[in-house]
Amino acid sequence: MSLGFVGQRCVSEREPELGLGQVAELDRTRITVEFPATREKRIYARGTPVLKRVQFAAGESVAPRTGAKFTIASVEETAGLLTYVGAEGQRVREDAISDITSVASPAERLMAGQADPSEVFDLRLRALQAANRFRQSEVRGFLGGRIDLIPHQFYILNEVSNRQIPRVLLADEVGLGKTIEACLILQRLLATGRVKRALVLVPESLTHQWFVELLRRFNLWFTIFDEPRCLAVEASEPGKNPFLSSQLGLASIAYLAGPDAATRRTQVTEAGWDLVIVDEAHHLGWTPEAASADYQFVEQLARKAPGLLLLTATPTQLGLAGHFARLRLLDPHRYDDYETFLDETADFGKIAAIAEKIVENSALSNADQKTLRQIFDRDPETLATHLAALDAGQPGAREALLRTLLDQHGTGRVVFRNTRAAMTGFPKRQYCPVALDDASPALLARVARELQAEEAAAEANAHNASRIQGAAAPIDNAPISIDFSAEAEAALAAASSEDSESSDSSESDNVVSSNEESPEEPTDDLDDQPAKTKRKPKTVKKTKAKSAASPDSVTAPLTAIP
Repeated sequence: MSLGFVGQRCVSEREPELGLGQVAELDRTRITVEFPATREKRIYARGTPVLKRVQFAAGESVAPRTGAKFTIASVEETAGLLTYVGAEGQRVREDAISDITSVASPAERLMAGQADPSEVFDLRLRALQAANRFRQSEVRGFLGGRIDLIPHQFYILNEVSNRQIPRVLLADEVGLGKTIEACLILQRLLATGRVKRALVLVPESLTHQWFVELLRRFNLWFTIFDEPRCLAVEASEPGKNPFLSSQLGLASIAYLAGPDAATRRTQVTEAGWDLVIVDEAHHLGWTPEAASADYQFVEQLARKAPGLLLLTATPTQLGLAGHFARLRLLDPHRYDDYETFLDETADFGKIAAIAEKIVENSALSNADQKTLRQIFDRDPETLATHLAALDAGQPGAREALLRTLLDQHGTGRVVFRNTRAAMTGFPKRQYCPVALDDASPALLARVARELQAEEAAAEANAHNASRIQGAAAPIDNAPISIDFSAEAEAALAAASSEDSESSDSSESDNVVSSNEESPEEPTDDLDDQPAKTKRKPKTVKKTKAKSAASPDSVTAPLTAIP
């Protein structure tokens, strides 16, 4: 049947993926066909064999654009258009049937010779099998980042990311990698499809650092939401929630929790985030009497979002009340009363001691079992079952008891904390004194003269500034003598700065030092970035003056020698 009327339905045999088409325009030589399902339009030569007229027969099913599908009882034709009639009186003209209606069964396509070559089928099969193996990989989502994982992070990543939607507190000490852990958890949840929309809330000073790290290390492009961004979205699309303009958002807590951001708080809360990550969560103030604006805002988000990751290096910095406040955000039903929480914390030490014995496969003494009965006072039947399994030597009995302790009598499922004292492989400083050679005093004297010149310049600048202000404070310019005589065993001590929250590499402030390792490339890493931390001991050498050194002392107003 040829195509000669506007509204007739057809399909392109060359492009079946376009779906069901409809004749939109006709002239003597051309025919214009619209494909509503894919919002495409094609122009063909009239009479082309590429277009096939679509006609359903009695006994087949057809669905209108609005309404339920029905089985065709008869077909009528009026003014070139077909009307399908159902057994119960349903009627639908062909230009009103659904645009996603299947027009050819596999058997019909096979009989018509519309089949791909066997090589294409084999390629498609192998591709599907490879994709299936990839989706089942245990490391899916952990690969691709420009990082080097350290052992303690593997357990946390595996434990947290295997949950459907995690709600946990990552409380590793500074420098052990909370930020990396949170980003990898997010990357895995995005890769597995469990999270589509994510929001990261950080202090104002860390906004751009997070943006750079997420992009540079994980290729995750986040949108920074601030007032200019929100105003720009609203100007381009009036009435639209600006937080719906991006699937991955990054914002400052101070901005959204501010006194003038009530509308923005409502918008971000209603944006439908799957996962919310809050950095520096210990800044969220809470007491049993009142809560800060930051805490109230995060609490609103936590109630709406299925997933929540809180990051802090000091979970108990503000006491047990602050720790309870963060646990309350994670699980408001489990941690609903502060006084009850205080009573439970009294047993945490006992629970930890028993859990350690279970992990080490040590026998539980009568005192331990008595303590367990006190802990399980509300559920003695469960404890009796576990103890009976232990006495019988059943496989997995210890693991089952440990899981019950973690699930019901502690914070082990929601709080993850690693400390440097418990970790191995981190840098350790070693004291190795080395005598100065003959050239060292001369070098130090030159350094002292240069620093003395800098000190004089700084003094002159300060003096000029004080003259302008009219009230200059007296400047103490008393020099400091550094004696390199044999009697004064001068100790130009080497001191390396401790790992801080803003850097993961250690640099030495020594006068004379030796380090056999090559220096790290400077980075702008986040405070918890452990990816490039050296795992080998660093050697710092302290200098001593030889007895043959010049007896003259070098005088300079020094405060430090870099």
